[in-house]
Amino acid sequence: MKENSKNITRRSFIGTTGTIAAGLTILPNSVISGLGHRAPSDKLNIAVVGIGGMGNSNLRAVKGTENIVALCDVDWGYSKEVFAANPEAKPYWDWRKMYDEMGKSIDAVIVATADHSHAVVAANGMKMGKHVYVQKPLTHSVYESRLLTKLAAKYKVATQMGNQGSSDEGVNQTIEWLQNGEIGDVRKVEAFTDRPIWPQGLNVPKGEWVPETLNWDLFIGPAKMRPYNSLYTPWNWRGWWDFGTGALGDMACHILHPVFKGLKLQYPIKAQGSSTLLLTDCAPNAQMVTLVYPERVTSKKDKMKLPQVEVIWYDGGLQPPKPTGWPAGKNMNDGGGAVIFHGTKDKLICGCYGKDPWLLSDRKPVVPKTERRIENAMRGGHEMDWVRACKESPETRVKSKSDFSEAGPFNEMVVMGVLAVRLQGLNKELEWNGEKMEFTNIGPEDKVRLTISDNFTIIDGDPKFNRPNLTLNAQEFASEMIKHTYRQGFSLPDMPA
Repeated sequence: MKENSKNITRRSFIGTTGTIAAGLTILPNSVISGLGHRAPSDKLNIAVVGIGGMGNSNLRAVKGTENIVALCDVDWGYSKEVFAANPEAKPYWDWRKMYDEMGKSIDAVIVATADHSHAVVAANGMKMGKHVYVQKPLTHSVYESRLLTKLAAKYKVATQMGNQGSSDEGVNQTIEWLQNGEIGDVRKVEAFTDRPIWPQGLNVPKGEWVPETLNWDLFIGPAKMRPYNSLYTPWNWRGWWDFGTGALGDMACHILHPVFKGLKLQYPIKAQGSSTLLLTDCAPNAQMVTLVYPERVTSKKDKMKLPQVEVIWYDGGLQPPKPTGWPAGKNMNDGGGAVIFHGTKDKLICGCYGKDPWLLSDRKPVVPKTERRIENAMRGGHEMDWVRACKESPETRVKSKSDFSEAGPFNEMVVMGVLAVRLQGLNKELEWNGEKMEFTNIGPEDKVRLTISDNFTIIDGDPKFNRPNLTLNAQEFASEMIKHTYRQGFSLPDMPA
């Protein structure tokens, strides 16, 4: 009999189920019910992992048209209302146990956990042949992004990143204007967000008792263990490096998507970052990142050349300078941020999610509609575009608007910004080999100094700063950020060739 999700506690869960096995039995494809082609009227059996926040929004977008068969969350206090609203779905604490028990009956998985556990849930799901929808940012590291990209191609599953603006009209229009040559060639782009709206720049807090409704071990997942504190979860994990990717990871997947797609970017070749005080564990209050992309190949039919381009990102209240001719009194922030494309003929500006694009010249271009349109993109259409793709045969499937073939390389752009900020202490522009996923100008003797904490006092009227530091081998530190070492009990499938 299914336990009541509103009453169960971590203690009763552990008492009734015993210790979770460290390993996960992955069923071979031959014994998993493959989807192939399904009629649009057929319902998918969907599991949702991480239901307290955006996962609930994603769930509501597909509920009714599809079957919600399993729900999983590590915090049953934060998620109790979602469990209660979906009594037909089997509740779980541990996604590994859910896969083990329900692997044969699940068609697709929505992943909306903290950033650091996106990849491990999604990758193991894809290895079982499950379609996956993963909240943004797609992953916590470059290696994880590359892995999800290749696993999606290997297992031919339908995928989607949860940057819903990629399905909206503003992104479509921005891409069409760019690729029709309306502003000429673009050599510089500036973008910003007004985030963070959660605390950052914090010292590591002391440990607290774990609430009975939270399984802290499962929240930590593949990251290294640390004592629980209410500053970390259920929402403020975004500002802590082990769990989140700061304001850049939270919002760049929304704001930079028209940049990545419209300018046909792939891997950057150079990166550098700067910020307010950078702490070892917590993201800074504000940061700036510059990524350089090489010239891309164009064809004779292209109306826009693709020269080397510099993409500059600001957050924490910072904004780029307003260009000459900016309308007096017009707020640059449009819905949480904005992008300025500096073209050789004009400047194109769009807001967060690519919304409301306009030209500084005030021209109103009319261009061919080359992008596929999604109905109600910001109100469930993005999720339903993924559902549609899940039901199509891999051989004839129309890819979703943020399929991993694009979202994976794009997310590498986002987490590269995190690397640039965390390696700023090297005091040089970093050179990046995208194919090999490595920095080419960080040597074995390079060191990077990190600030452990920021302790400020006033003694006899004078400010005193106590900022203990940690010096690390930069090459080893960078390698660990590019490809994380997972905690025992959590592992990724091998990287496909």
